[in-house]
Parts: sequence; C-alpha cells; structure tokens
Amino acid sequence: MSAYLIADIKVTNDGWIPEYAASVHEFVHKHGGKYLSRSGNVTTLEGQPLETSLIAILQFPTAHHAMAFVNDPGYAPFIAARQKGSESRFQLIDDTDLAGTLPYLPKG
Repeated sequence: MSAYLIADIKVTNDGWIPEYAASVHEFVHKHGGKYLSRSGNVTTLEGQPLETSLIAILQFPTAHHAMAFVNDPGYAPFIAARQKGSESRFQLIDDTDLAGTLPYLPKG
C-alpha cells in the first residue's frame, strides 16, 4: 500500500536549502520513494493561509519505506539543518479512502 509523506515547511533561514535540495533526493530514492512535487508555489484556496514556504509530496511503496527514509542515519544531518532553519511539519498518509466510496482506493 503506497504511503505519502507531506512536508510543510516554513523557511526561517534558507542557508540549509541548497545542500538539502541537491542531496536529500538520493535518500528518498534509496528507500524506494520519489518526489511528486517539491514546490514553493503554494496557493490557499480555502481557510486561513499557513505561513508555508514550500510543500513537498513524496510517494513511497509502503509506510515502512517512508519511515526508513526518515530514520536513515545519513539523512540525520539534513534533518538537523532543516529543523534549525525552518518550522517543519511532516505527515504520513496512506492511499486509502476513509469513506470507502471511491472504487479505485482501498477502504481506510
């Protein structure tokens, strides 16, 4: 079952971004993941806008793969740099439909 990591980032100091952007995708790929989007073009369509600088959406084969990425020791220095220069929220969701009414998604 696919899992999606949604990273919502508010950059407070952008010094970490160049090395992070150039390197972290290697750890994502190592754990079977891929970026679906890594964009700063964020438009709030409903509700109060968050102070988001960028959102990344990553797809992994399973939640286990996503957790292996997040817990990879090689990724740890990049996590520390990102956390020092941003307010970050990482959320993990699966590919289910909670209502169970979409025939192309498993019932959640």
